Amino acid sequence: MNKINNIDMKKWKEYENIYSDSLWIIDKRDKSSTHKGDYHGNFIPQIPYQLLQRYTKEGDWVLDPFLGSGTTLIECRLLNRNGIGIDIDENILQVAKERAESEIKTNTTLEFLLGDSKNINILNILNKNNIDSIDFVIMHPPYWDIIKFNDNKENLSNTKTVEEFIKSFGKVVNNTTKYLKKNRYVAIVIGDIYKKGEWIPLNTYIINLMQKKKFLLKSIVVKNIDETKGKRNQRNIWRYRSLLGGFYIFKHEYILIFKKTS
Repeated sequence: MNKINNIDMKKWKEYENIYSDSLWIIDKRDKSSTHKGDYHGNFIPQIPYQLLQRYTKEGDWVLDPFLGSGTTLIECRLLNRNGIGIDIDENILQVAKERAESEIKTNTTLEFLLGDSKNINILNILNKNNIDSIDFVIMHPPYWDIIKFNDNKENLSNTKTVEEFIKSFGKVVNNTTKYLKKNRYVAIVIGDIYKKGEWIPLNTYIINLMQKKKFLLKSIVVKNIDETKGKRNQRNIWRYRSLLGGFYIFKHEYILIFKKTS
């Protein structure tokens, strides 16, 4: 057993369910347990499942600053990890709490915090649980303004420019990863967007941001995307727009893996 997960390297050939390649082809979302795909913009459960298996061990503390409908904390409970989830939307946070806490009870602790991850006081919840650090951070921020989640002006999806979006995201990174242990990992799930005839490479901007903050880029995973809610039943119109506009339709997003080095 190594220091950051429960994988026994003496039996490494037995872990066929854990990905090691950088291309993830997943044909459908996991609908088991209390997972649902009804929240616009949530990610599939297989993503936190894979990341928690690789970068945490049982009993570790996981932080998700963009909790949404609770996918990460549901997986934390299923995999016996402790989890802290933050969301700026009170209504969806309540949904996340209900779904995660309805799982089979384990010895894990789940915390649900309402607030802005750019400035929320995380230390209070760490002190409450008699810990002083986090073992893993997983982030699935808005892809800038592609989805308007609510009218809160502090929501990253309501930023006016891509520069403002990256600056605000950087504040989230500063406020959350300062509690991450050295040599532990941050995973950021992000997709690029197409806006006003231009491909906006959000993943590249975030990589540059994280490297400036002295995080080591360990991996870039490319994951396929099936039809999203926004494109469902619009396959033909998107193909028409693609052929007319000289661009390719998004069928992938990125999972960026960083290591904290200081």
